[in-house]
Parts: sequence; structure tokens; C-alpha cells
Amino acid sequence: LAQEIACSGITRPTPSPCAGERAHKRAMNEEAPEVKKLSEKARGRQAFKFDGRTVYEWEQTLDEAHIYIQPPEGMTKHHLEIKIEPRHLKVGIKGNPPFLNEDFFSLVDTSESFWMIEDGELHLQLQKAHKGETWAAALKGHGQLDMFSEQEVNKKLMLERFQEEHPGFDFSGANFSGQAPSARSFMGGVHHDPTIR
Repeated sequence: LAQEIACSGITRPTPSPCAGERAHKRAMNEEAPEVKKLSEKARGRQAFKFDGRTVYEWEQTLDEAHIYIQPPEGMTKHHLEIKIEPRHLKVGIKGNPPFLNEDFFSLVDTSESFWMIEDGELHLQLQKAHKGETWAAALKGHGQLDMFSEQEVNKKLMLERFQEEHPGFDFSGANFSGQAPSARSFMGGVHHDPTIR
């Protein structure tokens, strides 16, 4: 109660723990632009590069992983040969060896996965077989998220889960202080059917 009174602004001549907390929050907010920029980068598209060239970019949500490939100019869907299997992906031009011939980081539900060309970019939308699972990479052996980026993705997925489970609440300004738990297993786990509680 004494801290509540001190925090509410009722006078107290010596600095309270709340004053220290406020000073810490001010200091954190001054760093926020740099941290915010790193956080946004970590939560956005991740690039897989080979020999200094971007092979593809990828990102993930609670339900899906998305891979984006910049095809050669003039390439249409009729030129492409794409096979999405539960554990494996092949992408290439018809009549040629595949450009990508790799295992996914985790299992994919092929009945809900598809590809399209939009805005000149090949977009593979992959339904995660294990909803809420954080993928450290889109494809095995293609680099993994660093610890900071993986934690930021965990935070993003947890907030997506909270929003899905509590649609009447606005989590757009929410954030985690410290490590975020796994969106897949936290408090009994996540369900494929949003109507199941």
C-alpha cells in the first residue's frame, strides 16, 4: 500500500522504488529507437544469403511460414516447377535441376500450403503442421535466427496467439519485458481450431 501511495503521486520526501523504476523506464525509452529498429528487423522478413546474394527471404506467423523468391525477369507461373511436400521443398524452372531442393525446418500441412506470384515475387505460403511453433529457419541448413531475433519472433507469435484467443482486446501496443514463453506450449498450448478453448 505504501508503494501504491508513493506511485500514485502522494508526497514522499525521499525517492521511492517507483522513482527508480520511472528513471529506468525513461532510460529504456531513450534507447528505444535503436532497440525498436532491431526488434522490427528481427520480427520482419529474414534474408537467406549465399555468396553475398539473397536467395530468398522468409517470415513466419503463428500458423504459417512464408518464403519469398525474386524470380528472373519475365518468369511466369507456367515456367516454374514447385513441389511442396510435408518435409521437403523443390523450386525450379521446368526442365532444369531445382533452384531449391531442401528440407523444411519443420513439418508443413501440404493441403493448406500453396504458392503464387504476386507483385513480381514468388510467394510460398506454408501452413505449419504445428501451430505456434517457432521456426529458427525456413529450410534446414540455411542459417538460423540469432538469439535476439528468435526471442523477438517468440514475442510476436505470443502476441498473435493472445490476439487470436482474446479478439476483443487490442494487443497492438503490448510488449514483453524479458523472455517470451513458447506460443506453442504456454498455458496448455495452442489449438488449431480457434473455437476450441
